[in-house]
Amino acid sequence: EEEPKEQQPKEPKPAKKKKKKKKKAKPAAKKSNPLFCCCKPPPPEEEDEDEEDDEEEEEEFEDVVTYEWELLNENKPIWQRKPEDVTEEEYNSFYKAISKDYRDPMYKTHFSAEGEVEFKSLLFIPSKSPSEQWDMNKEVKNIRLYVRRVFITDDFQDLLPRYLSFIKGVVDSDDLPLNVSRELLQESRILKIIKKKLIRKALAMMKDLADADEEKEAEDEDADEKTEE
Repeated sequence: EEEPKEQQPKEPKPAKKKKKKKKKAKPAAKKSNPLFCCCKPPPPEEEDEDEEDDEEEEEEFEDVVTYEWELLNENKPIWQRKPEDVTEEEYNSFYKAISKDYRDPMYKTHFSAEGEVEFKSLLFIPSKSPSEQWDMNKEVKNIRLYVRRVFITDDFQDLLPRYLSFIKGVVDSDDLPLNVSRELLQESRILKIIKKKLIRKALAMMKDLADADEEKEAEDEDADEKTEE
């Protein structure tokens, strides 16, 4: 009997590598002419909510500089306040500031004019007549003109006549323009009305002083008669 042949183990065949099929490139879509294209445009791509949240988180905020304004001078101009709210010391210190006089004024008047022209004014009679009053070659700066609380000039000579140039004070009008010139001031109808009212007030102050002197003289005479008796 024939002996069975020994079967030798077969060597494993190397595994065949699968070839990847190359995908055929799709032909590029032809660009359509927008003038002749009647097709609807493709819908916009929807973004994920996560991407929108990330963009919102990445938004940068600009630093904005803010300023806080502080009012340093809360006091109104003295001529804008009510006469009963102003003390005698305030009147005296204001007079010394505008007149460069170290003495207190003899008399004052603080008033508001209403009617055709509205303005506020504060006038002072000095206790001693200034030496340059009758010097016709020297300019007298006696009245300071303000428009809406803005200083305009103090060398305007037409607000009071020369014989009243010793009177010092301020005039503040809301009817005049801020960009007023000297030529316009001379021709202004408003200033002519203000001048008339200032002259009346100045003469009324002098009359009050004269009446006060007469009353004082009468009181002195009565006192002398009583002492003689």
